[in-house]
Amino acid sequence: MLIKKARYHFTQEEEGQLKVDVTDRANSKPINGARVSISYSGAPQDTIEELTTDNNGMTEVIDLAAPARSFSEDPASDVQPYSEYNLIITAPGYEPTSISGSEIFSGELSLQPVQLTPYIPTSSPSVINIPANTLWGDFPPKIPEAEIKPIRSSGEIVLSRVVIPEYVVVHDGAPSDRTASDYYVTYADYIKNVASSEIYSTWPESTLRANITAIMSFTLNRVYTEWYRNKGYDFTITSSTAYDHKWIYGRNIFDSISQIVDEIFANYVSRPNVKQPILTQYCDGKRTTCPNAMSQWGSKALGDDGYSDIDIIRYYYGSSAYINTAEEISGIPASYPGYELTIGSSGQKVMQLQEQLNTIADTYSNIPKVAVDGIYGENTQNAVRQFQKVFDLPQTGVVDYRTWYKISAIYVALTRIAELQ
Repeated sequence: MLIKKARYHFTQEEEGQLKVDVTDRANSKPINGARVSISYSGAPQDTIEELTTDNNGMTEVIDLAAPARSFSEDPASDVQPYSEYNLIITAPGYEPTSISGSEIFSGELSLQPVQLTPYIPTSSPSVINIPANTLWGDFPPKIPEAEIKPIRSSGEIVLSRVVIPEYVVVHDGAPSDRTASDYYVTYADYIKNVASSEIYSTWPESTLRANITAIMSFTLNRVYTEWYRNKGYDFTITSSTAYDHKWIYGRNIFDSISQIVDEIFANYVSRPNVKQPILTQYCDGKRTTCPNAMSQWGSKALGDDGYSDIDIIRYYYGSSAYINTAEEISGIPASYPGYELTIGSSGQKVMQLQEQLNTIADTYSNIPKVAVDGIYGENTQNAVRQFQKVFDLPQTGVVDYRTWYKISAIYVALTRIAELQ
């Protein structure tokens, strides 16, 4: 992987990485030749690097200066643990987009998605401002709620089983704020966004997994109980930290978080004899404390001590808590077969895979097309490996759980747009 260098000096300087992914808002297709100008937020007038997207709509990976990693690992630190950069993205035929505050942690790959709007005379440039991570910024603490919602017989809508939704509708403000916008966001992208906004990607993997699982379980409780819709609202969840989680329109996500979400996105926290996912609340554990809920900084310390994700979850939510997996995932053409597809595999699932890869290859030309014969040979393996390369997955050439659902998500996004046109 080609990595460019760009420099900005901190007192204790290390480096993180940035990759920008530019697509057309109207059809989700990659934009080739988009230009990305990068400046440090402290000196927006000084461009430190200019990048250009390839035919997959992606820039090369660039190294950027960042504060020492230790600042994000110490709850007592009073130094902002990440650097912030401004991006200006332009392409012929599109409105320019500017992003302020894209975050870089030392040793972490940041993925900045950008959707450009086709130019029309009445349109205006898009401006995205990314506020501070909730562990660093000043946000309202969570209003305590019961972890299990009562099921009333008064007509309240409650699902009969836990289903991973294709989309959630995010109300970008407090529930009562009627001026706030609503956004349709795919479930996995919502979880990645919240996790990147509320924890530090530098933390131990078990800590990341425990926190991400808590975010997913909380979200699925809102989905399962139709919490807001049963109160007369037309959305799934809000971006208010007082009520839910901090979701930030247009923010960057971190590769370490993205990979975990892709692997465990169907998981949630359960208790014996309780159908609904547990409303797993948490607080930072530094400025605010929350009895019977998870401390984020406390979970980091437990991860440092070798606790697994389930150990951390049980430490805070009790020994009866366990990690469950939803049986149904909405919006996908076919569920994961339950085993990896690799050289020698054959049958209907392989044929479905080949059909989806060929459709994706119409847009992402680096992915070679394959014969739709239901036989997983070297050509299919190579196409899978190229897909994994484009979408930042481990390049194994094997279709595991994570790769299967990533292929499904990209396929659905591209075909749905085509159907609407």
